[in-house]
Amino acid sequence: MSNKTLIIGAGGVGNVVAFKCAMNRDTFGEITLASRTESKCDLIAKNIDEKVGVKINTAMVDADIIDEVVELIKKTKANIVINVALPYQDLTIMEACIATGVDYLDTANYEHPDTAKFEYKEQWAKDEEFKKAGIMGLLGSGFDPGVTNVFIAYAQKHYFDTIKTIDILDCNAGDHGYPFATNFNPEINIREVNSKGRYWEKGEWIETKPMEFKMLWDYPEVGEKDSYLLYHEEEESIVKNIKGLERIRFWMTFGQSYLTHLKVLENVGLTRIDLVEVDGCEIVPLHLLKALLPDPATLGERTEGKTNIGIVVHGLKDNKEKTIYIYQVKDHQDCYKEVLSQGVSYTTGVPAMIGAKLILENHWRDLGVHNMEEFDPDPFMQELNTQGLPWSVMELDNPMALKRD
Repeated sequence: MSNKTLIIGAGGVGNVVAFKCAMNRDTFGEITLASRTESKCDLIAKNIDEKVGVKINTAMVDADIIDEVVELIKKTKANIVINVALPYQDLTIMEACIATGVDYLDTANYEHPDTAKFEYKEQWAKDEEFKKAGIMGLLGSGFDPGVTNVFIAYAQKHYFDTIKTIDILDCNAGDHGYPFATNFNPEINIREVNSKGRYWEKGEWIETKPMEFKMLWDYPEVGEKDSYLLYHEEEESIVKNIKGLERIRFWMTFGQSYLTHLKVLENVGLTRIDLVEVDGCEIVPLHLLKALLPDPATLGERTEGKTNIGIVVHGLKDNKEKTIYIYQVKDHQDCYKEVLSQGVSYTTGVPAMIGAKLILENHWRDLGVHNMEEFDPDPFMQELNTQGLPWSVMELDNPMALKRD
């Protein structure tokens, strides 16, 4: 029987997921793309029909309302729900999947709208409910989290007896020409960057000030870039699932212009997430800023340059010290030519499609709620090479040292 696939979310990532699912229609079958704004879905469907020659269905849904999601799942008779809506909506969509007995996948952990906090606790808590419903939930099937988790599992399987340290490195060297814009949802991006940093070392979490630690890293095919220590949710699951780990950190590149703009916006209060009264109306300043900034989904045609995301892993193999670097490089314009998207959306959307593909094809199958590193990495790594995200491995001389800005 042919599969039926429901994708919720019609932003930049939703566009990529819909395109790539259509390109793999033998697995995904009848595809429905749904969003609060159906016109966005209709435009994506039109572009897919013109470029790929595949027709997909569209629908309107408010993913904040469980009953609406349940009704849509039943209507589409979906075998899987690919959630690329806002992280605020993870829990409602998970509840709808439990109610309907349908597998679930997302790309980012749940966030509370009123608290800039990133953790899997509330999603992991649904593990028993997923098992009782006879379904599987796959969390964080983007690039980071997602591919980086799989890279770590691959390193553990093929290169190490014991992993001691992991550094995750995220570089976007794209230029969209705007003085200030974000490459994914502005609200999520700015909340993430403005949060305190954290890294895990010797059994405890160490908190840092935002942008307190910086290093210069030479990214293959990109060059040297300033990289800043942040906290990212995959660290939480990796600490849980990779035994013997002594330290894990996450680094992301930012240009000086971006940081300067962000600091000014923070200083004047436009990055606040609490309600502020303006002329008798209550608004969240960050929501206003989001409305003023370019929509990341529109950046594809004008963005040039490359992304480079990977991991540096240090550990032991046959009682000898070893360090390897696994990374993936993607050109923004190549992404636009293929699916009318910039590289940040592409590198998130393609892994979401791959994760769902492995579930539907039963290469990855286990009841309950899971993170990416819990499964055999090999089929995912093979799909990356064939679906547009080929990766590379190199050996390094030494593990990375921590530097304070």
